[in-house]
Amino acid sequence: MQSNEHIHYLGEEKIPKLMFKFSLPCILSLLVSTLYNIVDQIFIGNSELSALGNAATGVVFPIFIIAQAFAWCYGDGCAAYLSICQGKRDTKNAPVSIGSGITITLLTSLILVAVFLPFKTQILTLFGASENSIGMAIDYFNIVLAFFPIFMLMNMMNSIIRADGSPTWSMASMLTGALINIILDPVFIFGFHWGMQGAALATVTGQLVSFLISFVYFFHTKTFRLTPQHFIPKIRIFFIALKLGVSSFITQMTIVVISLACNIMLVKYGMSSHYGVDIPIAIIGIESKVFTVVMNIVVGIILGCQPIISYNYGAKHYKRVRLTYRYALQATITIGLIATLLFELVPSQIVGMFGQPTNLPNPEDYWQFADKTFRIFLSLVTFTCIIKMTSIFFRQSANQFMQLFHH
Repeated sequence: MQSNEHIHYLGEEKIPKLMFKFSLPCILSLLVSTLYNIVDQIFIGNSELSALGNAATGVVFPIFIIAQAFAWCYGDGCAAYLSICQGKRDTKNAPVSIGSGITITLLTSLILVAVFLPFKTQILTLFGASENSIGMAIDYFNIVLAFFPIFMLMNMMNSIIRADGSPTWSMASMLTGALINIILDPVFIFGFHWGMQGAALATVTGQLVSFLISFVYFFHTKTFRLTPQHFIPKIRIFFIALKLGVSSFITQMTIVVISLACNIMLVKYGMSSHYGVDIPIAIIGIESKVFTVVMNIVVGIILGCQPIISYNYGAKHYKRVRLTYRYALQATITIGLIATLLFELVPSQIVGMFGQPTNLPNPEDYWQFADKTFRIFLSLVTFTCIIKMTSIFFRQSANQFMQLFHH
């Protein structure tokens, strides 16, 4: 069951080569996950829905992040635990945690649907929907909410696939779904004139395809095998994995808290300014998605390193763990500096990809607010990148060290 080759190279191959093998597909997978929402917003912004459509998708986006936070917490935790088990030659407990994680992910998704569905108007209003955009936001949200179980299982399962030594399969799963979304968006929005509902249908269709590709993989796993009894949750084993994944949860929920606080202030103070409510909400919606792209690259770097870190902790190769952090830090700083230059030098061009504000009374205010937002709000993005990467690394490392200590 255990892949000897997989175990061998995690403990002996050069760290940069391992990072390239695992982090690149992880980054691409996370970027593709974000691309689902960004592509929708680009096509919506360039349609007759324009800036108000962007505002509508912007207020739905944090709710996607909430679902992702749980999915990545369970998935990354089970993936880290799988890698630790590989390092310790433990073939018994890993499938128990993975099967439990899949079941708990499904249950959590159903709970989120049950909570969000009856209170969708209040929740979307809380996240900044105005009377001009609330109808569009509900049209979009109704469809994507119905597919939350598929969306969360897809994200959870892809973390396991990467840790099982198949990052390319994970990347193919996400990329195929994203391509379908990109193809269907113009067909549904411009061809069929389905508006927000068309954008949502394109998104969930892509998610469904990604889920099916990921689902097929679990019949061809490398280092573990799932049986029906593994899907009966074993809380003691799953709790170990849960602690390993809590850093991913905190990372995502931090984005939600910041978005919520920011949107509340924008609504409150935007009403009394010449910008109004819709311009700030639309621009912040674009900014949050562009910011998420940068963060996902950084998170992808360190999550891609997770099998390397976890395995070498399990094998007690602590020098290789420290070396992995050093290379991850160098890559993170590089990404942060490149992003800072783009946000400071060409903010209007970045925002321009998301369409023109044709349905707003004062387009010049839109562009003015966009330039200020990107140049001020994202001026210290390099430091944010370093903090995110380091916090994920040390939370993973601390949890894994404690697991080894107890064993």
